[in-house]
Amino acid sequence: MSIVKVIVAGPRGRMGNEAVKLVQRTDEFELAAVIDHKHNGINLSSIEGFQGIDVPVFSDINECFTKVEADVLIDLTTPEVGMYHTETALKHNIRPVVGTTGFTKEDLAKLESLTKEKGIGCIIAPNFAIGAILMMKFSQMAAKYFPDVEIIEMHHDQKLDAPSGTASKTADMIAAVRETKQQGHPDEKETILGARGANVDGMHIHSVRLPGLVAHQQVLFGSDGELLTIRHDSFNRASFMSGVKLAVDTVMKLDILVYGLENIIE
Repeated sequence: MSIVKVIVAGPRGRMGNEAVKLVQRTDEFELAAVIDHKHNGINLSSIEGFQGIDVPVFSDINECFTKVEADVLIDLTTPEVGMYHTETALKHNIRPVVGTTGFTKEDLAKLESLTKEKGIGCIIAPNFAIGAILMMKFSQMAAKYFPDVEIIEMHHDQKLDAPSGTASKTADMIAAVRETKQQGHPDEKETILGARGANVDGMHIHSVRLPGLVAHQQVLFGSDGELLTIRHDSFNRASFMSGVKLAVDTVMKLDILVYGLENIIE
């Protein structure tokens, strides 16, 4: 059995913490180091909640990649540092698996070019929950028959980006099979700016941010006399780890950039 050596960025975050647990319980994975912006030069076991996990902690990603031999970087940090971490990993011939949202089309084009140059794989996923990926794929199927669609995404109130990466990705997948259509009455007016949400190719996306939520989305398709609702709910961060494991296993076999787990799920 080949062992995949993994570095986790953001271990103290809720997603990063789950990623550390995933690596620890997976026989074919080995935790090589972690990247944490508040700690450097200590052992992970000295941080509360990580007792017994004997790996080095780095605050400088270049130092980490220089001193530690690794195959994959799991990055579950923030949009601000996610691009830098991904680009740096590729330059060090380490394969990124990235759950950070907020990448622009220009960012993705730059990373795709770097991936081709290095000849190694990279996976960026707005959502790692397998159910969420199926929700997006089913929505794309439905859009061929139901062109009137609105997306409601609901997340915890500490989420930084709106709409969510999952909602944006869902809209992109629907737009790929749906003719552009401006929905609603042609004379519709917002009496309060933003009441109809964001407009993407004529579709509307609504973002809800409330404490107590984790990650939830419903896609509503309307037609004469009927409504089709496709919904997915993640109730904890552990729900994303099956997708992270799939991504780590798959990225070792890739030499291209893949954006979205739907591209590696049959």
